[in-house]
Amino acid sequence: MIKFYQYKNCTTCKKAAKFLTEHGVSFEPIDIVQHTPTKEEFQQIVETTGIELKKLFNTHGAKYRELNLKEKLGTLSEDEMLALLASDGMLVKRPLAVLGDKVTVGFKEETYRDTWL
Repeated sequence: MIKFYQYKNCTTCKKAAKFLTEHGVSFEPIDIVQHTPTKEEFQQIVETTGIELKKLFNTHGAKYRELNLKEKLGTLSEDEMLALLASDGMLVKRPLAVLGDKVTVGFKEETYRDTWL
């Protein structure tokens, strides 16, 4: 079953969940703030899916701007980036949907259609 990390007030998450539900795709909704993946879980996602670590960051979020990550991200090690993602669910681009070697971040209907249907 797809692990579907979301933020309850996120309209993009709601659109993605609606898409999956309408197409009969079962998923496990997980509150990304209360149950942020651990550093090890993020490491596993990167290793299994091959997603670029930087793509997991919510570059439009207030927390991202507050920490000035646009400037800092390029200087951080992979280990530091993983720790940062695990430290605060609001830094993670959402929704984050993961199943085996498949992953999507954000919601684009075409990508969801290609990946999850």
